[in-house]
Amino acid sequence: METPIRLEVLTPVAMLASLQVCCVTLPGVQGAFQVLRDHAPLLTALDAGVIRYRLSDGSESEIPVRKGFVEVCDNLVTVCVEG
Repeated sequence: METPIRLEVLTPVAMLASLQVCCVTLPGVQGAFQVLRDHAPLLTALDAGVIRYRLSDGSESEIPVRKGFVEVCDNLVTVCVEG
């Protein structure tokens, strides 16, 4: 079993998700990229698209998002997007 990372997806008015995930794929402005456990610290812009993530049970899901930013630090992926 993989050790999970925390994924939080926020808009100005609500928290869309707060999950323990194994990996997350994000729609970066220069192309999609994946975050795994112990990823290097990162702050970058996101394009509108879909956040895809995999849970520890192997199931996969996605969240459609608008443009925004993501910060990766200490196994926490914080996504801030337009409402």
